[in-house]
Amino acid sequence: MSHRFLAFAAVVVAAPLAIAAPAQADVKAGVDAWAAGDYETAVGEWREPALAGDADAQFNLGQAYRLGRGVPANLDIALDWFRKASTPREGGIIHRKAADEYGLTLFQTGQRAAALPYVEQAAQRGEPRAQYVLGTAYFNGKLVEKDWVRGYALMSRASAAGIPAAQRSLAQMDNYISEPQKREALAMANAMEADSAMASNDTAFPAATA
Repeated sequence: MSHRFLAFAAVVVAAPLAIAAPAQADVKAGVDAWAAGDYETAVGEWREPALAGDADAQFNLGQAYRLGRGVPANLDIALDWFRKASTPREGGIIHRKAADEYGLTLFQTGQRAAALPYVEQAAQRGEPRAQYVLGTAYFNGKLVEKDWVRGYALMSRASAAGIPAAQRSLAQMDNYISEPQKREALAMANAMEADSAMASNDTAFPAATA
């Protein structure tokens, strides 16, 4: 059993698109165009404010390049925009969604050690894809010290959020984890749920103001 490994499902990183819609007129116009399916216009609206440093526009461009809508799909360019968007602003403000996508895209492109701090932060805030990735890492003992209880707890959170790969992995974990470990893990998962609400309000990693 100690040699059993879960496979990372890359598809879990490709979550539905989240687009930031701040009050800035041209960024909002891009969001409206995106919602109407006019992706090229959306990208055109976002590019200038993104180059000027608007974090929401940078995040949205990253999503466009990640999905290949309005521009050719390019994960390297997506990473660069996510990195720029997640750079701390004045007062230490960080665009959380951009930081989450930066970490998950780093992981998807094989830069797993660099991705780990971002994935851990995202999982702590309750991001289910990050919880799936980190839960798999804890179960396998890859990147982090093996901890089946914590891995099961994280995977149960991701599974409850509706991540199909997490649901499959959780069923696989059930074949290896003991009942006492499972009870401990489920209690830990409940505590994580409460902690994620507090982490989302952590002033050391606040949401972007828009």
